[in-house]
Amino acid sequence: MERFTRTQRLLGEKYFQHLQSRMVTIVGLGAVGGYAVEGLVRAGIQHLRIIDFDTIQPTNINRQIIALETTIGQAKALATRDRVLAINSECKVEPMQLFAGEETLEKILSPKPDLLIDAIDSLNPKTQLLHGAYLRKIPVISSMGAALRTDPALIRSGDLYETKGCPLAKHLRKRLRKRGVGAGITCVYSTEIINFDYKNSAEDGGEQTVSETPFSDRGRKRNVLGSLPTITGIFGLTIANMAILQLSRQAGEDQ
Repeated sequence: MERFTRTQRLLGEKYFQHLQSRMVTIVGLGAVGGYAVEGLVRAGIQHLRIIDFDTIQPTNINRQIIALETTIGQAKALATRDRVLAINSECKVEPMQLFAGEETLEKILSPKPDLLIDAIDSLNPKTQLLHGAYLRKIPVISSMGAALRTDPALIRSGDLYETKGCPLAKHLRKRLRKRGVGAGITCVYSTEIINFDYKNSAEDGGEQTVSETPFSDRGRKRNVLGSLPTITGIFGLTIANMAILQLSRQAGEDQ
């Protein structure tokens, strides 16, 4: 399609077609996940599964691309689906209003996607999701802490077990080690030094207790962390860029 001409010219026809044939699952459609979806669908991805149990709140507007005055109160998964289809009506998009946990992993990860993007903001479901992907040998790109940061020059990517300066990554590594998960989880993180412990808080703002959602009893109120739309957006678009290059360059591996 004409709308993807620039992506096609940059990647080349073979790699662009390969990109379009891939299926990506994104869990968490907030400040980081929303921008990741935006980058993928505008690049030409044709099959997305998007998961989030929450609804859009007024406090989301400062940083979440799907949060508008006209979408307040809507389910994030459904609002994101509508945005995807407004960009590309031919994209196959599967919205799921689910809480990511042990009991929902089979629904979320079956059939196996070509890539899983983890944009969950709290430790327990994040640990469970990454462990589930590890057991199923699903490639992952995971977002670490983006809140409280102000310097985009300190955003990095690499293996989770090689990150430095990110308290969320530190706690996550500890939990995953106990489950037998080793190296191999790619992540985006910041080396900016912050004085905060993520152990008892949600990274993205703690707005997970919402009465309108069927999984509201699974959330709990946590400290609301300050964040900028610039930093969280860069996290999401960096993840999307990594995904685009990773998925399109797999073409040669399949031949």
